[in-house]
Amino acid sequence: MDRFKNLTKLQVEVEEENGDGGYDGKKALEAQNEEAEAKEVAEEMGQFTGLKVRRRAALFGECKGDYVGVPSDPFLHRILTKQGDITVLFADKVVKFTGSGKMKKHILLITDFAIYLVDPDADVLKRRIALAAVEKICLSKFDDNFFALIVPTEYDCLMASTRKIEIANVLMEATKGASEEIEVVFSDRFEYHAADDMVKEVEFEEVNGGIKTRITKKEIQ
Repeated sequence: MDRFKNLTKLQVEVEEENGDGGYDGKKALEAQNEEAEAKEVAEEMGQFTGLKVRRRAALFGECKGDYVGVPSDPFLHRILTKQGDITVLFADKVVKFTGSGKMKKHILLITDFAIYLVDPDADVLKRRIALAAVEKICLSKFDDNFFALIVPTEYDCLMASTRKIEIANVLMEATKGASEEIEVVFSDRFEYHAADDMVKEVEFEEVNGGIKTRITKKEIQ
């Protein structure tokens, strides 16, 4: 089976040090790139045409929604059942950036009511975000894996996934027609609240055929 990798190199600079106990985000992103399999040409997502550089993984990837097998995972099934969620719109492994700058493996679940972040190593539900609480999803126009969920009433969430366009599309469709639809914003630079009292800026730059991503802490005015 053919496997497609990102066409450009990815370089990440984080202001804080990850420390010896931090998850190796570079290896995680490379692993996700290698897992992006393509069986047939996927249907184009017309909403994003012309707005950003499309990856081959995004163009040729199979968009099946559930990439982790939620029905066959007792823990994930139990989490959703407890919350009364039965319709899974998307499920996949992602890399989540913590407030301290570390990178952690998580499972991202999206239902028609909420977003779930699960620690797959400890089988722990780390966070549940109601779709109604999400204001927008921020992405760059470049060939990278980063996206941020902006949640004004709580704190925001920066993650990385080779399927970020599919995630954005799922969130848009899930809230279509709702009183507060999730907005999709493309920018070479955006801010997010890593914690209640911590604002960080993510900046993207194309350098020597690759994408350089810089994450820095900003002073709160």
